[in-house]
Amino acid sequence: MAVKIRLRRMGAKKNPFYRVVVADSRFPRDGRFIEEIGTYDPSKEPVEVKIDAEKAKKWIANGAQPTDTVRALLKKSEIL
Repeated sequence: MAVKIRLRRMGAKKNPFYRVVVADSRFPRDGRFIEEIGTYDPSKEPVEVKIDAEKAKKWIANGAQPTDTVRALLKKSEIL
């Protein structure tokens, strides 16, 4: 099972809000996931990023691969 840490799109049309989730890579973007570890809201000023550092580090230690966007968010939050 290839596990990824990725964004799940929520919110209204033209008003995106994302949840940072741990999901099996075979499931669709907004489909089933294993665990929610944070949120990302690009529509606020400044951009709002809330990620549970302990859960993120635990999943990465267990082999979960963050997507490029999530990797950038983790670096911005100083988790990676």
